[in-house]
Amino acid sequence: MGLLYDLSTKYKTISIVGMAKNAGKTTALNYLIEEAMDEGMQLGITSTGRDGETTDLVTGTDKPRVYLYEDTIVSVPTQLYELAEAGLEIVRKSNYRTSIGELLLCRVADSGYVQIAGPVATADTKKMCAEMFDMGCELILIDGAIDRKSIASPETSDAIILATGAVLSRNLKKVVEDTSHIVNLYNLPVLEDGDARKLIIDHIKEDRIMLIKGDRAEKLDLLTGLGGSRFIDEAIDKDTEYVYIPGALTNSVIADIHPSRLKQVQFVLKDPTKIFIDAIGWRQLIKKGFSVRVLDNITVAAVTVNPFAPGGYSFDHGVLLEAMQTALPEIPVIDVRM
Repeated sequence: MGLLYDLSTKYKTISIVGMAKNAGKTTALNYLIEEAMDEGMQLGITSTGRDGETTDLVTGTDKPRVYLYEDTIVSVPTQLYELAEAGLEIVRKSNYRTSIGELLLCRVADSGYVQIAGPVATADTKKMCAEMFDMGCELILIDGAIDRKSIASPETSDAIILATGAVLSRNLKKVVEDTSHIVNLYNLPVLEDGDARKLIIDHIKEDRIMLIKGDRAEKLDLLTGLGGSRFIDEAIDKDTEYVYIPGALTNSVIADIHPSRLKQVQFVLKDPTKIFIDAIGWRQLIKKGFSVRVLDNITVAAVTVNPFAPGGYSFDHGVLLEAMQTALPEIPVIDVRM
């Protein structure tokens, strides 16, 4: 039994997320598709954008294509349907539209290469996945074809597979450090049930910075913390327990908050994709007593490593694999190229 079989016993929808372009995301997707064929598993395949083309539409570099086997359910827009080398049977037309046409839900009748695309909105992706399950899918893989921050959101899928590799840096230590940093952020503690969580959720649609003081929420006239750290600092008093930030958490959001107040309160975010602080900066903050909770964290089901970079350099695959496994002992780490 392979990795995919093990994951399918725990999750029904899995997003494949790249740490960066050319991190091996599509290679990981193809690896999992092959495993599903070996296991006789009914797969559904969709995407948060477009994937499967021979050349990256942004960078112009060559990229691996997506090969689908018979009986796979896949979402394909009308403008890409005729480009498929696989035989596709249209099962139904969906109500979702993209910039390249209405999305079709198809069954692969003859194996071959397919360019896939899917809804961009999270709500539409969830609805499409429900339709795919109704069509007999046992597991759905969501290709993260836009950016890793949006597709990693816990609203999108049950878990993610994080693709990383040499493209991040020529320094192997930095590749491992940056990847483990993201995994650790995604596993941040969830704000426990209680008055604070209820107050935040009750007012969350107002999209305001909130200070939780006992049984009340004090909303600041700020839509984002960017450039507003001085105002947050002034609003924190001895009764403040939590500060909810609805948008991005960057160094500038907390730069002017006094160290004693930074240590006094717990910051709360919707999910870890809102954090834009690098590994070094994060360690420095933690040493100062900085504390963060999230309303929902992200399950990283596995990490795939790609030792090759399009820049022409590479790592020894065994060395990269071992280093990543040592850094992430609780998570399966595989080199899908090998």
